[in-house]
Amino acid sequence: MAASCSSGMYKLKIELKRGHNLAIRDRGGTSDPYVKFKLSGKEVFRSKTIHKNLNPVWDEETTLIMDCLSEPLYVKVFDYDFGLQDDFMGSAYLYLESLEQHRMIPVTLELKDPQHPEQYLGFLELAVTLTPKDSPIEERRDSTTMLLRRSWKRSTKQQQSMRLSELHRKSQLWRGIVSIALIEGRSLIPMDPNGLSDPYVKFRLGPQKYRSKTVLKTLSPQWREQFDLHLYEESGGMLEITVWDKDTGRRDDFIGRCQLDLSTLAKEHTHHLELPLEESRGYVVLLLTLTASAHVSIADLSMTPLDDPHERREILKRYSVLKSFSNLKDVGIVQVKVMRAEGLMAADVTGKSDPFCVLELNNDRLQTHTVYKNLNPEWNKAFTFNVKDIHSVLEVSVFDEDRDRSADFLGKVAIPLLHIRNGELKGYVLKNKGLTGPTKGTIYLEVDVIYNTVKAALKTVVPAEQKYIEEEPKVSKHLLQQNFNRVKRCIMVLISYGMYINSCFEWESAQRSIISFVLFVVVVWNFELYMLPLALLLLLVWNYFFSSSKDTADMSMEAMFEWEDEEEDKDDKDSEHKGFMNKLYAIQDVCISVQSALDEVASYGERMKNTVNWTVPFLSWLAITALSLATVLLYLIPLRYLVLAWGVNKFTKKLRDPYRIDNNELLDFLSRVPSDVQVVGNSPIDAPLID
Repeated sequence: MAASCSSGMYKLKIELKRGHNLAIRDRGGTSDPYVKFKLSGKEVFRSKTIHKNLNPVWDEETTLIMDCLSEPLYVKVFDYDFGLQDDFMGSAYLYLESLEQHRMIPVTLELKDPQHPEQYLGFLELAVTLTPKDSPIEERRDSTTMLLRRSWKRSTKQQQSMRLSELHRKSQLWRGIVSIALIEGRSLIPMDPNGLSDPYVKFRLGPQKYRSKTVLKTLSPQWREQFDLHLYEESGGMLEITVWDKDTGRRDDFIGRCQLDLSTLAKEHTHHLELPLEESRGYVVLLLTLTASAHVSIADLSMTPLDDPHERREILKRYSVLKSFSNLKDVGIVQVKVMRAEGLMAADVTGKSDPFCVLELNNDRLQTHTVYKNLNPEWNKAFTFNVKDIHSVLEVSVFDEDRDRSADFLGKVAIPLLHIRNGELKGYVLKNKGLTGPTKGTIYLEVDVIYNTVKAALKTVVPAEQKYIEEEPKVSKHLLQQNFNRVKRCIMVLISYGMYINSCFEWESAQRSIISFVLFVVVVWNFELYMLPLALLLLLVWNYFFSSSKDTADMSMEAMFEWEDEEEDKDDKDSEHKGFMNKLYAIQDVCISVQSALDEVASYGERMKNTVNWTVPFLSWLAITALSLATVLLYLIPLRYLVLAWGVNKFTKKLRDPYRIDNNELLDFLSRVPSDVQVVGNSPIDAPLID
């Protein structure tokens, strides 16, 4: 039983100074720590994140107003992981009743893990000042303070969730987009014995991270990559760039770093930058553009943009056919109403959960507030994202907020934007992390998508946006076997076609052989080049009228995916046997390469099949349009003119635009077609709608 509250109101000023010897939570041997203060189970302050530092200096302060000193201040430290769940780094209690009033008191808090109390996790330095509060009205005017009364503790769960919702809303919304084209490196220093390096680049803007591909054996790498980062008010405008040399089996070598203050750059203008690395270690060449934020918002159901008739008309006008060639990056808008969930898994020992939702669309990530101690939560929030690629998949994950460690996963759904029926309230059965099977619980969503068809089609033949935060590939016997079976299945299809053709030569069926021979003679005698795209066009049309893609997909799923839920073993973080570990890492890299190569080969085979099978009608219609155009061009224009135009374009492309990022339109198109694995994962399990 808590002690009785002291009489009167108190003002508690807390100065968060620094941390010492904090726990390592990242693979690089460091952490990105931040601190939370909680009173009566509710968050009252969250510090900024200090990146890559085990001895961070915050120098932040906050002031709390309270009428009870019997409740201790609960201090927790976490390691920030963008796009993933933050790792717990330790906690401690500050008992307020024992504090001397009217003077600043230095406090050292030793961090502990309640599950492993013997583990050393470092400590925090604070300075606290506790004074009686004389003028509550005056303090209430101060926007940096927070009024905490006992009545708040007795407030309803919905009110608590709304407070938490307002607390997170500002920190989630971004105010601008930073478009970066990483072009090349120049005069980098050698880090390997052969006098070369295997360089890659890491970018960090606030909590966001991006890593480029690795270019092997060069001091003048050509990366030619394009990506976008969000510009938040809280994160400032300092872009940190580091260049590394990739080494297999040991820690990568640091080549150099530089920083760029984005606040010094003009907006809505593309800047060509040659940034020198510190200590004359080379140069990095970028094209960088700052633009105003796309349409993104979090709102209550009564204030949704698409439900306002005037605003909806403006949005429809913005994405009409007449605006097809203005701002090609702005393809459309998606509004997601997160209503409620039912029958969630109980993650806490009390038989309840503290659920919240995370919505992800490519690299855009927003989340709801937490509903405490509830297996049937109601969020009733509307989230608006800007659509940059209509082939994106909306992922909605449900987590359980945990006080002393990272959040527990409760379930997930993945919904391709092209599969959405506007304005329809649907219940989706939650799936496991791999999206391979159902788990406990149902979530109810209402989604609207408005987009420009021409922009969406043009976006299909440019490189797809990569996810910044993805799990590192691991060797999996199950996944290796699965990818091998997928490649084997594609090869067996080709073999079966070859055997069928050979049977025509062997006259196994006289009728079939006669028809094939006549067809062969007619086609060869009258062959023209335009007949190649025409044949593919006829195949697509045939499958549209006489084939069922759903039946084919179902057969593929039953024949292929004998899924098993398996937990991958955690990587060993430290080992004294460095020689053995180096060999193990080398073998692991080879296995991952084979595993990835099998996946890529199988995926392209499945994507070609799924294009023909009308798995995604939008893409099949796009293929029909392209093939029809190719047929007409080849019929009307002599081949030499087309080859000449192609060659001139290829030879002059570099001269016309030296910093152009090369791409293959056909491969970019196929990258938008889902493989069989993605078809299975992105097929939602509909739940009955219960009013």
